[in-house]
Amino acid sequence: MPCLNISTNVNLEGVDTSFVLSEATSTVAKLIGKPEAYVMIVLKGSVPMSFGGTEQPAAYAELVSIGGLNADVNKKLSAAISEMLETKLSIPKSRFFLKFYDTKAHQSQEYAQCLHAVHQY
Repeated sequence: MPCLNISTNVNLEGVDTSFVLSEATSTVAKLIGKPEAYVMIVLKGSVPMSFGGTEQPAAYAELVSIGGLNADVNKKLSAAISEMLETKLSIPKSRFFLKFYDTKAHQSQEYAQCLHAVHQY
């Protein structure tokens, strides 16, 4: 399950976050080659953040996926997500950082099993 976690110092009040979440979901699914039903997007606004010594609009994101990531896909994802953030949240592309994690299925599965075991008690 790909998960894109976006944090920004931009206040999201008045922003159509449903549209941003939907657009991010379809972009990630298409570029990674996974069904939209498996894509999770987390969007957090008003996060205290400094980039380059200023608190101008900026964003940090992490994308975790079980496979589907490579240099070409990462470049396309970075371009698409930064374009969306610039268009919808007025965050300049130069003030956005995206970190990629390509994880193994067994690592995520073990974590999910641990969480499941914790919640049973």
